[in-house]
Amino acid sequence: MDAPADPAHALGLALVCHPHPLHGGTLDNKVVQTLARAFVQLGWRTLRLNYRGVGQSAGVWDEGRGETDDAQHALLSLAQAHEPLLLAGFSFGGFVAAQLAQRLADSGRAARRLVLVGPATANFAVPPVAADTVVVHGEADEVVPLQATLDWARPQALPVTVLPGVGHFFHGQLPLLKSVVLRALDPAHAVNAS
Repeated sequence: MDAPADPAHALGLALVCHPHPLHGGTLDNKVVQTLARAFVQLGWRTLRLNYRGVGQSAGVWDEGRGETDDAQHALLSLAQAHEPLLLAGFSFGGFVAAQLAQRLADSGRAARRLVLVGPATANFAVPPVAADTVVVHGEADEVVPLQATLDWARPQALPVTVLPGVGHFFHGQLPLLKSVVLRALDPAHAVNAS
């Protein structure tokens, strides 16, 4: 758990979901860490977790079902009653975060915001999301084609921020990604995004 400078006045609890565990995704992924740093900078307590079977976590890959269960359990076990929640995910983690957002909304405890970076729209049935969801995708994404995310977003009239020339892993573009996320969630923080 990462905490802002003044944890007693945190905005709420943010959860960042990591990429596909069978392709090396862990809570230490650099995009996941970048998102976590952005949320801490904004004032959120921020949790990153390894899904079942990753690192020291028990269990095995469960095609997204168990991974969403893991994320839900971790989030709700740490969240205080009525604490605002922010969900985020990168690649497969975007699928997990969107699934979790839907579960929470169905249970009456909707997340305040959702941030999806390079969501795995070509590989998983990512559910529809709230209209204020922040979606960031690289133009040159070699893992999840930009067109797949545009096709997913179009029926929802959901804006997608496209980073020109950027691939799936945001090599050399993490400061830009952080700036885009900060600006989307709180324009006052975009000036000093590093």
